[in-house]
Amino acid sequence: MYTEKGEGEMVRTSLDNQNLPLEMQLIVSLMKNEKQLVLSLCTKVDWDQFLLAVKHHRIFPQIYHAINEQRVADKMPAYIFTKIKKDYEQNIYRMLHLTAEMHTLYLQFQQASLPLLFLKGPILAKELYGDLSLRTCADIDLLVPIERIEQAEQLMLLQGYEKDEYIESVLDDWKWRHHHFTYFHKQHRTKVEVHWRLHPAPSTEPHFTELWERRRESQWSSQISFPYLGEKDLFYFLSTHGARHGWSRLRWLFDIHQILLQGSFVNDKDWSHHLTQYKYDKIAGQALLLSVKLFNSNVKSTCMDKRASIKLARGASFYFHQLVSLHDHHVPKEIAHYHAQYLRSLFTLKQKFIHYLQWFYPLSEDYQAFPLPKKWFPLYYVIKPFLWLNRKRQILQNARKKTC
Repeated sequence: MYTEKGEGEMVRTSLDNQNLPLEMQLIVSLMKNEKQLVLSLCTKVDWDQFLLAVKHHRIFPQIYHAINEQRVADKMPAYIFTKIKKDYEQNIYRMLHLTAEMHTLYLQFQQASLPLLFLKGPILAKELYGDLSLRTCADIDLLVPIERIEQAEQLMLLQGYEKDEYIESVLDDWKWRHHHFTYFHKQHRTKVEVHWRLHPAPSTEPHFTELWERRRESQWSSQISFPYLGEKDLFYFLSTHGARHGWSRLRWLFDIHQILLQGSFVNDKDWSHHLTQYKYDKIAGQALLLSVKLFNSNVKSTCMDKRASIKLARGASFYFHQLVSLHDHHVPKEIAHYHAQYLRSLFTLKQKFIHYLQWFYPLSEDYQAFPLPKKWFPLYYVIKPFLWLNRKRQILQNARKKTC
């Protein structure tokens, strides 16, 4: 069962699949084609919880195919298989729609001579799985040079997209505190994230020009191809993205498994340089360890032996024991606390220093509480601690009023 756990019970130190909830064990066994174990687990699981987990982890295409290939549909309630099949079929239409929209946007950016790289979405379905139906995605993610972000915004608006104005900035901190703007098309019901960074600060990541030089082309026809990340850069992006979200969606980890099935770059000297240059060796080790443990990925790397990588992998196992949705507006307090600690464990020493230094940088709420003319904005560095203490005092006062 997937239930919330008390703060003292949250840390999971074992990477043994047998310690996972039964529903998670069944999911992994289906994806690994372990039919005998699947048959055994089918008599034990809570099927409603299984369905929730399949939807949460966004892996119903793999589960649908696995059920058919292993011929185990008759071992589960009919409504469970029917629901998974329906989600699988709806995803096909969704992916076709996103592919068409991706092509339209790419043509517009090409006409404007604005370079872009597609990060996820249909590109990964084709290049990692070889089948558009075998991966889910909810939006289109693309990356452009930061110096041309305003031009990208104009192109999005011309295509009928509306910008989600959720980012409030002081002293242009949006450039490093955030990493993408979000756009919605009401008629097409499509969401597009336009990135100028792969991750928010304090990440150490390649510049757009480096990514562009190492790009690959995803060939969809004799006339249509889309630029996307090079092999090592794609692994960097997916491993750091998955780690930052605690691998709380199994789909992200299965992407890593698919990359490892295709590439032999893990033992390249160039990859060792890549790990060192972008400071993600322990995160790479975490991704490899989890992929090996859950999906039996055939890979070995020295970064997997690092104590920090093993610790990170064990820390991420927490997210496999419950359905954690980090994008919810109200994340349970104990989960938010654990995730904050987990995120800090991903940082290098330099990144930790930058992370804590950011606390002194003025926020929009500081400006709202104590407006200053723009030329006096540097004073926020001095008065910010007092503004923070005042906000804490107000929160405590409001809490006391509610309890009275």
